[in-house]
Amino acid sequence: MPSESIKIFAGNSHPELAQLIARRLGLPLGKCVVSKYSNEETSVTLGESVRDADVFLIQTGSGGTPHDSTSLETLIMINACKFASARRITAVMPCFPYARQDKKDKSRAPISAKLVANMLTVAGCDHVITMDLHASQIQGFFDIPVDNLYAEPCSLKYIRSSIPDYESKAIIVSPDAGGAKRATAIADRLGIDFALIHKERKVANQVARMVLVGSVKDKIAILVDGTSAYYMADTCGTLAKAAETLVANGAAAVYAIVTHGILSGNALDIINKSPLTKVVVTNTIPHADKKVVCPKLETLDVSATFAESVRRTHNGESISYLFTHAPE
Repeated sequence: MPSESIKIFAGNSHPELAQLIARRLGLPLGKCVVSKYSNEETSVTLGESVRDADVFLIQTGSGGTPHDSTSLETLIMINACKFASARRITAVMPCFPYARQDKKDKSRAPISAKLVANMLTVAGCDHVITMDLHASQIQGFFDIPVDNLYAEPCSLKYIRSSIPDYESKAIIVSPDAGGAKRATAIADRLGIDFALIHKERKVANQVARMVLVGSVKDKIAILVDGTSAYYMADTCGTLAKAAETLVANGAAAVYAIVTHGILSGNALDIINKSPLTKVVVTNTIPHADKKVVCPKLETLDVSATFAESVRRTHNGESISYLFTHAPE
């Protein structure tokens, strides 16, 4: 890949993922200094020319740095590249910020995901690459191209390679009736059985109990979600309750496969105390420090998928292959 025509820069949100992507492409990360003034204003200085270059900025929407600070940093980096005469600017945002605020669900509520889309466009972004949006319709908030990649191919690859005898011992479980269609599709691709958990609520937003539909006795239950495009592990309370329900119904082990592992609050303590065998999270959000505290966490590396999407975008190739296949 000729390094003169393509530049890859990393923000402060997830430098490890940026390094993995750049290494996969055989390219160095561009020189860029992102710092703070004494009054907490963000400063961006590009250390090399981007004139007429195809620029890719890697910055996830959640992680070790404050969420709002990361988003503003992304906008300033895009604007710096725009005024430095970059030919095209692509924001690679593995976890899209404010994606859960994608509709007006109560009076006087903002649609913040649309606001972020507008800000990216005004800053000078020409293209966005992300993974497992909260709702695919968010792509319609943009007037620029958006490629929404999926973690599902990597998840299927993990199940086939890491769960022994999955064909006879594993079962796919949707933790929500609304995700039955997608979870069934995953089960069909693996050639294994499917079950779902029905949540009964007496009060809004509070699960009274969970009812299992299907048999998981002596099976390795694999929790996946299809309500949106992913299962986002935030506080993990519902995830732990689902695991308890499965174990109570005779499951031999319970795995949860998550795209975006936010793991906020006391999520790690909840996972450690739960009957979950493993929580497999992709590295769209950094979590190396959390793995030290929670030995049940396992990383699913999606850097190859993002690297291949960057390569195909730069070369003008289709990326639809990545929707169903994980790069080797």
